[in-house]
Amino acid sequence: MKPTIRDVAKRAGVSISTVSRVMNAPDTVTEDKRLRVLEAIEELKYQPNSFARGLIYRKSYTLGLLIPDIENLYYAGIIRGMQDACIKLGYSLMICNTDRDEGRLLAYIDAFHEKQVDGVIFASDKLIPEYYEKLAGYRIPFVLVSSHSYEYEVPSVEVDDEAGAYDAVKFLIELGHRKIAMIGFNDPNSVAGPPRCRGFARALAEAGLEHNSGNIVYASHRFEHAYDAARELFAKYPDTTAVFCVADEFAMGVISYLKDRSILVPGQVSVVGFDNVRMAGMFIPKLTTIAQPMYEMGYRSVEKLHELLATGRVQVTRERLQHRLIVRESTREK
Repeated sequence: MKPTIRDVAKRAGVSISTVSRVMNAPDTVTEDKRLRVLEAIEELKYQPNSFARGLIYRKSYTLGLLIPDIENLYYAGIIRGMQDACIKLGYSLMICNTDRDEGRLLAYIDAFHEKQVDGVIFASDKLIPEYYEKLAGYRIPFVLVSSHSYEYEVPSVEVDDEAGAYDAVKFLIELGHRKIAMIGFNDPNSVAGPPRCRGFARALAEAGLEHNSGNIVYASHRFEHAYDAARELFAKYPDTTAVFCVADEFAMGVISYLKDRSILVPGQVSVVGFDNVRMAGMFIPKLTTIAQPMYEMGYRSVEKLHELLATGRVQVTRERLQHRLIVRESTREK
């Protein structure tokens, strides 16, 4: 039989409530009693029952995560940061892949309510009223990661997407490129897509290249969609010498299309991505990209949710972490 908290109390010669305080608020227990309890826990190899603790403290010590595409390498870095933060703070993480399906996402929120998760992290997609109203109706605290909401006062962690895109395109301009195009997101619920388009257009405008700002072709979220978008792009604008892609997977799709057309990267066309997923440094040619601090974003989102659960508020509602340009092999001077 596994030892119980009652066994620990008996071995230490204290009450069950004293054992509980040693585990949850040790500073409230005298040193003598605290040491006796700790010795009893060690001798009996006692492990607290998290379910029982949840019943007592009305906490499940579980967080829910809603992500749109678990196959996307971008989320691997974010989830790694979340997992490490959860281990540090004593939570388990329940991961649900929504596949960008509204009905499935709403069903997952129902499941989170039934499982009595302490809080939810909502990743990447737009927070539409239906999602907000369901979470708020269940009184589930939540934060956004790689997303934001100006309509609702919800804590968030992200990068400045417009500034990142601007830096990418400005870099291409500084390399001497003037025929610059873009592969963007065609998802109407994309949070990152519109600001990255604005950053693209702003960099061109500042360089006097406003006429280029229409050179945008849109794709869904995967490599093969970007490959098809590249075909459309170069059919419309065959003189393009540089392409800014709103995701690294898009950049890989564009480079693959160009390779199949025997167009050299970066010899004839330079390509810049966005995210800096692990594959960016393994792909051939290695991708120049805008790096998001994915691990830190995931870690901070859990810390922010923990802060919200512990105090009912957060010090910084909309937190932006710093991006950076990583120059590799997929770009060169014109």
